[in-house]
Amino acid sequence: MDIIGIHHLAIICSNYGRSKHFYTEVVPGSIIRETYRTERDSYKLDLALPDGTQIELFSFPNPPARPSRPEAQGLRHIAFKVSDIDQAVAELVKKGIVVEPVRLDELTGKRFTFFPDPDQLPIELYEK
Repeated sequence: MDIIGIHHLAIICSNYGRSKHFYTEVVPGSIIRETYRTERDSYKLDLALPDGTQIELFSFPNPPARPSRPEAQGLRHIAFKVSDIDQAVAELVKKGIVVEPVRLDELTGKRFTFFPDPDQLPIELYEK
């Protein structure tokens, strides 16, 4: 197997309009395509991040809530690599996003922080 990177992350949201705004305005994803699937009463929004990684944002009627934050089984969080964590935090705060204090990864010596998406999915910023 020749894995060369992550192609996409899939997220199911509770409020499509709110999450679409978040992932295009707060997290700067550019829209590749937006599809409404009538048979599922569901939107699928394909977004591209600057490095080519994609986010698939789905809406479904009445999706179950995430069991707990952040220690439930399954995907724990998404981490985005940033070159300047102070600048990234300042941009988020300017947009009204509550960001946890920046911490130091004791294993790598790198700085990181977390903030929630509209459905409280933890998103990490990890300094390059």
